[in-house]
Amino acid sequence: MRSGLYLGGVQLPFVSSLRIYLPREAYTPEQFGYLRQRVEPEQNAVSVDAQELADSLGRVSRPSANPLPTPAVDRVRVLQMDEDAPLLYAPNQVVARSIAATTELLSGPLAQLAKLVVPDTEWDRHLERLETVPGPGTSLQTRVSTWGIPFSWFTLVYANDRMEVVEANGRVLTVRIQVPVPVAVERSGRTLKMLAEMAPDLDLFEELDELHGWLDGFDDGGVVELDYGPVANRVHPDESPADVHAGLQSLAEGDLTGAAAAYRRLANRWIPIRQLARAN
Repeated sequence: MRSGLYLGGVQLPFVSSLRIYLPREAYTPEQFGYLRQRVEPEQNAVSVDAQELADSLGRVSRPSANPLPTPAVDRVRVLQMDEDAPLLYAPNQVVARSIAATTELLSGPLAQLAKLVVPDTEWDRHLERLETVPGPGTSLQTRVSTWGIPFSWFTLVYANDRMEVVEANGRVLTVRIQVPVPVAVERSGRTLKMLAEMAPDLDLFEELDELHGWLDGFDDGGVVELDYGPVANRVHPDESPADVHAGLQSLAEGDLTGAAAAYRRLANRWIPIRQLARAN
C-alpha cells in the first residue's frame, strides 16, 4: 500500500527538500541512540519517502482536530557516498519542524484561522507530551518547499555533481543531487559575495544570506542533498542549476541581457508549476 501511495503521490502538492546528512560524530550519544532506533532494517530512500507520505496522509485524515505529528513518525534517512565512506544520517525531524511551523502560523496574520485547525487546547497538550520525549537534536536538518524549488537552492549544485534519478513505471519519482557541506558553503559564500557587490537589492541575496548561515552551522563531514521530489517528473532533465549559474555569471560580468535571458528560462519552467497551487 505504501508503494502505491508513493507512486500515486503525483496528485498531491509537489514537495521538494533540502536536507543535511551528518556523520555519527556530529551527534551526542543520546541523539545518535534516538536515530539508530528509527533506522529500519533494509530501508532505502524510496521506502522512507513512502513511509513519510503515508504518515502525512494519516495525519490529515484523522477524525480528531489535531494534525500535528507525534515522535512515532520520526524517520531517519541514511546515505553512503561510496563503499568506503562512513554512513551519514538525516532525521526528518517532522515533530520539531511542525512545532516551528505552527508557532510561526499561530503568531502570524493567520493566527485566528490557524486556531481553527490547531485549537489552543490541542497545541498545549502536544507541547506537554513532547517535553518528556527525547529528540534527534535542535538544529533542523531539513527544509521543504511546496510547488517549486527556491532558486537559491540551485546555487549549491552543478550538473556534474553526484546525482540519483529514481524512476518507476515510466515516471521520474525524484532526482537527488548531493554535495559535501564545505562545497555548498563555499559556493553559496562566493555567490553571496558577488551579489553583495552587484545586486544587494535582489530577493535572492536575502534568501541566500539566510541559507548560507544555515549551512555554515553544520559539520564539515556532512552532505547537502537537493531532493526534487515528485516535481522531478515535470522538469527532468532540469537545466535550472545551469540557468541560475549562467544568470549569476552574466550579472557578475555586467551582462544584464544575459541575466534576463537566464531568468526568463527559469520563469518559463517554474511559473506553470507554481500556478498549479491555485488550480482546482
